[in-house]
Amino acid sequence: MAKKKMKLKYGNIIALLLILVSIGFIIHASYNIIVWYKSNKENSKIKEILQESIVIKEVEDTEEKKEEYQIDFKALKEQNDETVGYVKVYNTNIDYVFVKHNDNSYYLKHNFEKNWNVAGWIFADFHNKLDGTDRNLVIFGHNTKDGSMFGTLKNVLNKDWYENEENHKVVLVTESGTQYYQVFSTYSIKPEDYYINTEFKDNNEFEAFVKEVKSRTIYDYGIEVSGKDKVLTLSSCIGDGQKRVVLHAKLIEE
Repeated sequence: MAKKKMKLKYGNIIALLLILVSIGFIIHASYNIIVWYKSNKENSKIKEILQESIVIKEVEDTEEKKEEYQIDFKALKEQNDETVGYVKVYNTNIDYVFVKHNDNSYYLKHNFEKNWNVAGWIFADFHNKLDGTDRNLVIFGHNTKDGSMFGTLKNVLNKDWYENEENHKVVLVTESGTQYYQVFSTYSIKPEDYYINTEFKDNNEFEAFVKEVKSRTIYDYGIEVSGKDKVLTLSSCIGDGQKRVVLHAKLIEE
């Protein structure tokens, strides 16, 4: 009888512990959801303010649809002196001013106003110079569930996105002017450092790099890329951080 009571008592303790653990998980999950919601809401307001410094005009009398970008970098830098550019990917929500710090971790947890924020901000790899000499200009952003930041970069893996050729150009604007890039590779891959390499000892090494990342594409864009080209790389997490979605595009006009 005593043994039976002990078994019941032990079972009750285990059940109580399981309940407490479950409650703990629920509280933790709820807290994370609230934090992400507040972070995304804060960043959404910041983006609205930043849009006042970005004017996009459609250019008439051209053979193809084109836009003219007028960006007040002076005003943007008064808000954040680490502002370096603006990037837009068609048929996504990627339409952001981006920044660059002296490392690649700061803007993972800080927004444009340099306040702590789990959604972070869009930022360039700190190795990049953005002075026209970068062979591979790399830009990162979080994959947020509300579709902000680089939350819609995964659109480039969809067949519908690929089949619309108007989506294949990426716009990049810096203080030096507007640049247009042509997408030549889109894919997902496990975390690695190769595709975000920014330094190459010579054209041969860069050409090998271009050949490799082009071979990874899930769609054929029919674009030739050589060791003389300059590349833009956009990257974000997918699959709960277990993979990366990657877009590569080559500079075609500036």
